[in-house]
Amino acid sequence: MSTRVRLLLCLGALTVVCLAGCAGYTSSNGKGNGGGTSIPAAPAGVQASAGNAQVSLAWLAGATAAGYYVMRSTTSGGPYTQIANTASTSYTDSGAANGTKYFYVVSAFNSAGVSANSAEVSATPAAPATPPSPPTGLQATAGNAQVSLSWTASAGATSYHVKRSTTSGGPYAQVAAPTAASFTDTSLTNGTTYYYVVSALNSLGESANSAPASATPAGTVAAADVTITIDPTKTKPISPYIYGINFYNGVTGAPPLLTFDRDGGNRWTAYNWETNASNAGSDYIYDNDNYLSSSNVPAEAVRGFIAADQAKNAASLITVQLQGLVSADENGPVSVASPPDLTRFKQVVVKKSTVTSVPFTLTPVTTDANVYMDEFLWALNQKVPGNIFAANASLPTYVSLDNEPELWNSTHLEVQGHNPVTSDAYIAKTITLAQALKDQFPNVVIFGPVHYGFQGIYNWQGELSATPSGANWFPDKYLAALKTASTAYGKPLVDVYDFHWYAEDYDSSGTRILNLGGSTLTDAQVQLIVQSPRNLWDPAFHDDNNSNPWIYNELGQTPINLLGRLQTKINSEFPGMKIAITEYESGGWNHIAGTIAQADNLGIFGAQGVFAANFWPPGGTYSYALAGFRAFRGFDGVSANFGDTSLQATSSSVQDVVVYASTDSSAPGRVVFVAINRSTAAKITAINGQALSGTAHLYQMTAASSQGQNTVQPVSIGTAPASGSTFTITLPALSVTTIDVR
Repeated sequence: MSTRVRLLLCLGALTVVCLAGCAGYTSSNGKGNGGGTSIPAAPAGVQASAGNAQVSLAWLAGATAAGYYVMRSTTSGGPYTQIANTASTSYTDSGAANGTKYFYVVSAFNSAGVSANSAEVSATPAAPATPPSPPTGLQATAGNAQVSLSWTASAGATSYHVKRSTTSGGPYAQVAAPTAASFTDTSLTNGTTYYYVVSALNSLGESANSAPASATPAGTVAAADVTITIDPTKTKPISPYIYGINFYNGVTGAPPLLTFDRDGGNRWTAYNWETNASNAGSDYIYDNDNYLSSSNVPAEAVRGFIAADQAKNAASLITVQLQGLVSADENGPVSVASPPDLTRFKQVVVKKSTVTSVPFTLTPVTTDANVYMDEFLWALNQKVPGNIFAANASLPTYVSLDNEPELWNSTHLEVQGHNPVTSDAYIAKTITLAQALKDQFPNVVIFGPVHYGFQGIYNWQGELSATPSGANWFPDKYLAALKTASTAYGKPLVDVYDFHWYAEDYDSSGTRILNLGGSTLTDAQVQLIVQSPRNLWDPAFHDDNNSNPWIYNELGQTPINLLGRLQTKINSEFPGMKIAITEYESGGWNHIAGTIAQADNLGIFGAQGVFAANFWPPGGTYSYALAGFRAFRGFDGVSANFGDTSLQATSSSVQDVVVYASTDSSAPGRVVFVAINRSTAAKITAINGQALSGTAHLYQMTAASSQGQNTVQPVSIGTAPASGSTFTITLPALSVTTIDVR
C-alpha cells in the first residue's frame, strides 16, 4: 500500500502552527511544496469580495508558484489559520459568518519552499439586502395525530413561519417559527385535513407564503418500515473518551463539548522534549527544526497542549518516543544517503537511572548524548497541575507509544534507515519502555501499538504469514508477549490496543471516499460513505459496492468486522485490554453523508465498548463531518449529551436504519436515542423494548436543515409524547435524529 496523504491542520503554541499529523507535513514553516526551483515571490494583487456567508478571493499568478495557501484571521495582522491549499489563483471561503470581518493573506509555494505572505486584505460577509424568497417544495406527511412538514430552505432565511388552516386557501394561523426547513405538527385530530403554507424570514422582512400542502392524520399507526429492538438488560458503559479529536485547539469550528484530544502523528516520532526540536520525516525533506515549538523551555510543546486541553475540560493523549532517536538540532534537512546520520540525532534512553545517577531535573543538560523518557513524563507531571498520570486524575493525560511503527522505514527513513523495524524488535522496545514509564507512574494508561492501518494489524506490513481466520495476526503475537511480560511485571504494561482506521472504500471511478469532499455526490457515492462504518463491526456486511474491496478480499471475502475480530483476540489472549482508534476518517466532508457516517462511527464506538477515539481533521472544510459529534454532544445547542450507558439495539434493516440507545446515570428515567436513516427514502421506525415515560425532545439534521447553516448542527423539530415501551417516528431520508426522552 502507498502511504496515505493527509493535509495538516493548524495547532501551534495554542494559537496557530501547522499540525504535525500522520502525513502531510509540508515545509519548514508548516506549509507545503510543489514545483519550481526557487522560492516564489509573495502573491500580488490579492482582492477580497464579500458575499452572503462567504468571501471570494483572487490574486495574480506567480511565475514559479506550484500552488497557494490561503490563510484567515479575525484579527488584523493574525495569527492566521490556513483554510485552503489550491493550485488556482482564486478561492471562495464559504465557511464565513455574516457580520464578522475576516483578514486574509496568501502565500505561494513550490518545491523550493514557501513565499512570504501577501499583503493583508479584508472583507465582511453580509446577509442579502432583500427578504428571502418563498420556500419551495413544501411536503406534508400524515402520521398518527401529527403531520410532518419539510421544504427546501430559502437562501438567506434565518427562520420560517409555519401556518395552518382547516380550510383550503386559508385563512392561515401561524403555529410555529422553526429555524430549520422542517417541522412536525403534533396533537392534531385524526381524520381532519390540515392545510399548510410556510414563509421565510430574515432581518429584512418576510417572504410571501409557499405553495400550500395538505395532509390528513390517520388514527391507525402505519406499519413500520424498520423495527429497532432494545434489550435494556444488555448494557455497556460508554467511555467518555470516544468523543475525541486530534489537535482540538487547532480545529476551526470544533464542537465545544469534545472530551479527548490527541497530540500525535509523524512529527512526534523524533521529538526531543529537552529542546522541542523534531524532524518532519518524509512529510518534508527530513527537516530538523522547531516546528512543534519555538520555545527552548523543555517539554513546552507538550505542556502547552495539555494546558489548553484542560482549559476545554478535555483529557489528553501525548506521544512518547519509542523508535530510538530524536532530533539533536534544528538545523534543517537531514541527509538520508546513509541513514541514520548520528551527528544529527540523540539516543532515547527509556530509564535515566540505567546510565547516570543524576536525578530528574526540569532543566536537563542538552549537550549530552541522551534523552530520557521517564524523565520526560516526570517533568510533565511537575509542570502541569493535577497529578495527570494518576488513576484518579480528573482530566488524565494518557501516553501513546510513538506512532505508526510499521512505516518508520518510510515515514522516518532519517532515523530508522531502510530496514523496517521487525515485530520482535518492536515488541521488545514496547515492553522495555512501558516498564520504565510504569516504574515511575504505576497507574499511567499506555496506548500501543498505534498501527497505521489494516496491513499493520494483519501482518505487520507483510512480515507475518497471517491468514483470515488464524491466530497468526500481529495482535496475536503482540498480545501473547504483552500478557507474559505483564504477568511477570505484576500489572498490564500496555492498557489500550490502538490503531488507525481510514475507510478503504472506492467509487466506480476508483476515487476513495476520503477524497469525496464535494457538496454534490451521486447516490452510489453517498451509500459508500454512509455504509462504510459497518466494516468496523457488522459481521454480515460484505463491503458492498466497493470497487476496490482489498481488505475484504484479503480476508477471504469474509466480513471485515475489525472491532469484533480484535475484541475476540483480546478476550482470548489478554483479557481486559481496551481498544482505541486514535485516527479515523470516513469522508463526505461537505455533504449530509459525512454527518451520517461520523454519527454512525460515534454510535459504534459506544455500542462496541471502544475506550477512546480521535477523529483526524482533514484539509479544507468539513463542518458536515463535525456535525456528527453534535448529534451526541450538545445537541440542544447548549449542554444536552448522549447518555453514559449503552443499551443493545438491533435493527431489522441495518442497511437502512440504525439506532443507538442510552440511559443517563445522572438522570434516572432519561433515555436518549440517536436514530440514523442512511437510506434515500423516509422510514417509519418503531423503537421497541425500552420503557419510556415523559416527553421526547426531537433534534434533527438533514440535507435541507443544513442548508444555510454556517455551522451544521441539529435543529429542534418539536416534541412528542413518550410512554410505554414503543416509540414510533418517521425518519427523513438521509438524516440523523436525536431523541431525548425525559
